[in-house]
Amino acid sequence: MTNMKKLGLSALAGSLVAFSANAAELSVNGGVELTYTDTGGNKGNEVTGNSYGANSSVTLSGSGDVGFGTVSMTRTLNDSNSGWGSSFQTLDLGGMGVLSFDSTAGALVGVTANDDLMPTAYEEVSTGVSSKGVTGVGSTNVIGYRNSFGMFSVSAGYSQNGTSTAESASSGEASHGSTEDIYVSAAIMDGLTIGAGHASNSSANVSATSEDTQESVMNIVYSTGPVSVGYRMAESNAGKAGTASRAIDHYSIAFNVNDNFAISWGQQDTDVEAISATAAVTEEVTGISAAYTAGAASVRVNHSKSDNDNGVIGTDDETTELSLVLSF
Repeated sequence: MTNMKKLGLSALAGSLVAFSANAAELSVNGGVELTYTDTGGNKGNEVTGNSYGANSSVTLSGSGDVGFGTVSMTRTLNDSNSGWGSSFQTLDLGGMGVLSFDSTAGALVGVTANDDLMPTAYEEVSTGVSSKGVTGVGSTNVIGYRNSFGMFSVSAGYSQNGTSTAESASSGEASHGSTEDIYVSAAIMDGLTIGAGHASNSSANVSATSEDTQESVMNIVYSTGPVSVGYRMAESNAGKAGTASRAIDHYSIAFNVNDNFAISWGQQDTDVEAISATAAVTEEVTGISAAYTAGAASVRVNHSKSDNDNGVIGTDDETTELSLVLSF
């Protein structure tokens, strides 16, 4: 009986050692951001209270070899979230590509990861006043894959929408909806990258008059020396009756003055189609950003302004953000 106990303990110890050998240490890093934000225009969203804010975050990350690939995980906590601010994991299979599962806020693949690649010193041109016009597969419970083949790179994602209640009520896809998303890019020549993607989203509780929402985006970015220029074209064709489709033209330029200081300017024009008695309209968004970095500290500023904001004629909006980031 005594020998049997010793044998069991030895086997258990061996299994613990084997598990420990595959474990990986977690690294921790974080940062603090202090901001000043002001808004204007005639939209009625002007800041009337405290314009100052602060946010801190702590990120846990780690990776380890599991025999047939390398598993990596990232978890972030910040002031504004009661749970994980971001949570995602990947499995790198080498030449076979990288599998991923994005639980929250990773934006790892597809159109979601490449919705706006325009050069900028700080924020995207639509920050605080409008939107980028396309969303892709999103970043909540997304199964993803990405890989590179010579000068080509591909990333794709799949996500189911809706709730488990809707899923159990009916086994058909229309009961819960899903999003399929793919983006392909190519490094055509030194400094020039072209990419395009498409996403299809079937809504929950699809009616007989509804179709899948289709989104597409194309990015062209060219960099030479301290200058980067870009052009983006995107479309969102709404599947729901009575919802306007949108076509987007976007261009920007960024200039690295030196190793520490960069500035950028961009403009995004969104054509919103006419719906019934609502006339077609073009929303025009412009933005300028600048950033100065010294070691682990960065001072950044962005000012964005929109005319006919969100496709509403005569509605203007603007926002200014000043940010100080200290990383550790």
